[in-house]
Amino acid sequence: MSLLGIAVLVLGFVLRANPLLIVLASAIVTGLAAAWSPGADASTYVQAGTGTLAAFGKAFHANRYVSVVWLVLAAIGTLERLGLQERARTWIAGVHAATVGRLLGVYFVLRQVTSALGLTSLGGHAQMVRPLVAPMAEGAAEARYGPLPDRVRFAIRAHCAAADNIALFFGEDIFIAIASILLIKGFLEQSGIVVEPFALSRWAIPTAVAALVVHLVRLWLFDRRLQRTLGAKEDAK
Repeated sequence: MSLLGIAVLVLGFVLRANPLLIVLASAIVTGLAAAWSPGADASTYVQAGTGTLAAFGKAFHANRYVSVVWLVLAAIGTLERLGLQERARTWIAGVHAATVGRLLGVYFVLRQVTSALGLTSLGGHAQMVRPLVAPMAEGAAEARYGPLPDRVRFAIRAHCAAADNIALFFGEDIFIAIASILLIKGFLEQSGIVVEPFALSRWAIPTAVAALVVHLVRLWLFDRRLQRTLGAKEDAK
């Protein structure tokens, strides 16, 4: 019965409902299912439902804060209205050696290194990818191949987002004082495996290096694919 919450999650995402409502509904269903028993009365389910909502409220109250990141977003939005993306495109178009793969490779390395040092807020989709990295990648492609089809433009944006996600995911675990390290440590201890945070951090380095190599190869292949498709069109003209 306690697995009904997973069924609600799957059904909600299939129906493309609001993710926040899906998670809330799944948590409530899981709480009610956990309280189920053959002889349970209505008061038992009411108590389980209110307990679940109380847990949500307690978590929200204990973890709410005003982050500097959210304050920065207003400044980034203002800069975008003043032409930040256009300036980024124009600047990268003047760098003749720039390609989409090379640009995203450099960003990947910088993002992973800064994440490994605990500076996870230096990047991000809203703060960095949308206003700077994606326009620069599109500008590099436009400088080489001219106007881009929508399919190619969306593929470039997807690679920009992927570079940020993967670099952050595999880089932040190297920093010892990060939430993911504590989460892994707590999970392993529940299974009877005691490890030190420094050991987890140290063994995250080979994984991060492997992720870097694999993603650089993917970006190189993406450059090759752009050259084959868009370069062939340019030659045909």
